[in-house]
Amino acid sequence: QLQLVESGGGLVQPGGSLRLSCAASGGFTLDDHAIGWFRQAPGKEREWVICISSSGESLNYADSVKGRFTISRDNAKNTVYLQMNSLKPEDTAVYYCATTSLGVCYQSGDFSSWGQGTQVTVSS
Repeated sequence: QLQLVESGGGLVQPGGSLRLSCAASGGFTLDDHAIGWFRQAPGKEREWVICISSSGESLNYADSVKGRFTISRDNAKNTVYLQMNSLKPEDTAVYYCATTSLGVCYQSGDFSSWGQGTQVTVSS
């Protein structure tokens, strides 16, 4: 059974950086999958932040993170990363990674396997 585990969240001051990891287990590999990062803040709808295709192409879906967030993947380690720089208080949310059986980033409804999330809090 595919399992996704997010890690790397925590408390950081505005302007700081965090690197989130999404690791797959259960005998599955991520090399043929597109992987997305999503976030949800209290009282707000879940937001699709960024995605990476099986070929390694990155696509930004949230204008607010362009130039600050970078997604990457290491298929040998079966892990996807989200590097977050210049963090702002409005970035505070629970961050989730998710996978689709497709190799491309098309629509949010394609993502069927989700991790439990990791909390990111940006505060002074």
